[in-house]
Amino acid sequence: MDCVFCRIAAETIPADIVYRDEELIAFRDIHPMAPVHDVLIPRKHIGSVNGLAESDQSLAGRMLLAAGKIAEKEGIAESGYRLTINCGPDGTQVVPHLHLHILGGRLLSEKLG
Repeated sequence: MDCVFCRIAAETIPADIVYRDEELIAFRDIHPMAPVHDVLIPRKHIGSVNGLAESDQSLAGRMLLAAGKIAEKEGIAESGYRLTINCGPDGTQVVPHLHLHILGGRLLSEKLG
């Protein structure tokens, strides 16, 4: 198990966990780009959005619902937040494990990249 996110999902390496359930886990990003910057991952290893199968539809939906719960818990739901999923090298995906960034706590720039 050399995927760092799989190790976080298995809770074998430390992370600042903000949410967990049987299928998902979220933790604070170690290089935050906003006052709130959490990373939500499935416990199941899926390399990227491209690795999602038809059978993962429910999991993908639960990720979005969990992101809303996390935003509420972090106090950014009312003011607004950004959800980002990077895919592949050109999409700046650094860890090859599907993950959703939850960013907020300040006005975010409209500029991409």
